[in-house]
Amino acid sequence: FSQQWALHNTAHSGTCNPAGTFDVDIDAPEAWGYVTGNPTVIVAVLDTGVNYNHPDLIGNIWSNPYDDCSNGIDNDGNGLIDDCRGWNFAAPDPGNNDPMDDGGHGTHVAGIIGARGDNGIGTSGVAWRVKLMPVKVFGSGGGGTTETLVNGIYYARDKGAKVINYSGHGANDPDLNDAIAASPNVLFV
Repeated sequence: FSQQWALHNTAHSGTCNPAGTFDVDIDAPEAWGYVTGNPTVIVAVLDTGVNYNHPDLIGNIWSNPYDDCSNGIDNDGNGLIDDCRGWNFAAPDPGNNDPMDDGGHGTHVAGIIGARGDNGIGTSGVAWRVKLMPVKVFGSGGGGTTETLVNGIYYARDKGAKVINYSGHGANDPDLNDAIAASPNVLFV
C-alpha cells in the first residue's frame, strides 16, 4: 500500500511520482473511514483479463449467479457456455469462458479498483469489498479491436455491471459510442 501514492501520497519519490508531492492523492484512507466498498456493486474490468486466483482479488471476483459452471450448458441463455467468472472476447483464443490475464495489466487495474484491504497481504484497492468481473477484451500485448471492446461492454452491462473500467481506445469510434450510449445506467471509467 505504501507504494500506491495515488491512494495516499506520503511524498515518497519514485518513477510514478517523481515530484513526491505530499497529499496529491484521492484521500483513500480518509474515505475508508466512511466506507470500504460494497459487495453488491459489480465493476467490470475490460482489459487483458484478470488473474482471478490472485490472493488479493480472489475474494472479490464476480461469479455468474445464473450459470451452473460445471455442466457445460448455457444455463442463463446468453449464448455463452459456463461464463462463470466473465468471458474472453480477445484473440488469439476468443470465445471461451476463461478470462485469465495473460498480460498483467488487467490484474494490476483490478487490484487498484478492488484488492482486498486490511487483510495483511498484498495491497489495498480503492474498494476493499466489490465484485470484480473479468472481461478479456485485449490480448497479452494490450491490442484489441472495437468489436471485442463493444462485445465486452454489452456482456458486462447485461450481467449487471454498474461500473465498467477499460484502458482502451476508440474515443471517436461510432460503434463504441453506440455501446456506451446503450448503457445509460453504467459508469464508464
